[in-house]
Amino acid sequence: MDSNEWNKIIGSVLGTVLFVVAVHIASQAVYYAPPPAKAAYVVPGVEAKTEAPAAAAAAPAAEAIPDFGAVLPMADAMAGAMIAERCAACHDWAKGGPNKIGPNLFGVVGRPKASHPGFDYSAAVKAKGGDWSYADLFNFLRQPAVYAPGTKMSFAGLPRTQDRLNVIAFLRMQADTPAPLPAAGAAPAP
Repeated sequence: MDSNEWNKIIGSVLGTVLFVVAVHIASQAVYYAPPPAKAAYVVPGVEAKTEAPAAAAAAPAAEAIPDFGAVLPMADAMAGAMIAERCAACHDWAKGGPNKIGPNLFGVVGRPKASHPGFDYSAAVKAKGGDWSYADLFNFLRQPAVYAPGTKMSFAGLPRTQDRLNVIAFLRMQADTPAPLPAAGAAPAP
């Protein structure tokens, strides 16, 4: 082989490497995945990295509870039904439907928490007490594990406010008599 052939081989290898590096950089720019807030699995014997004080100070503020009397009439229950399809693997919302991995959600709005017969609720949900108010459902759907630490529900939650409102509007309709809406401008129940 002469030097011209070797130059072609080396050039093609370098060209391929440059192409792969360029595709990698472009894919990172398009498909950016932020690092997780906490480790999914803790390795024994390995120290956890501590956050910088500035990062801890930049924690998100608590989300304001909307005026359900004003926003729920405008929520789209059909869009909520589409979003709730994600929940169908674990929940059923038909009247008299079965409990699955999670409890049946027919009539959940206004129902006492941890009260559906035949379902073994986690201690975290049992400890909450009270009825499922609009505010409780709103906060639970945002991040179930934050609302009830220790819950068996592994769903990450719905970060978008409108998605949660749409799901609540859908769940409200899954009852013989939908739960009454609070008066517009009324202070949300705690």
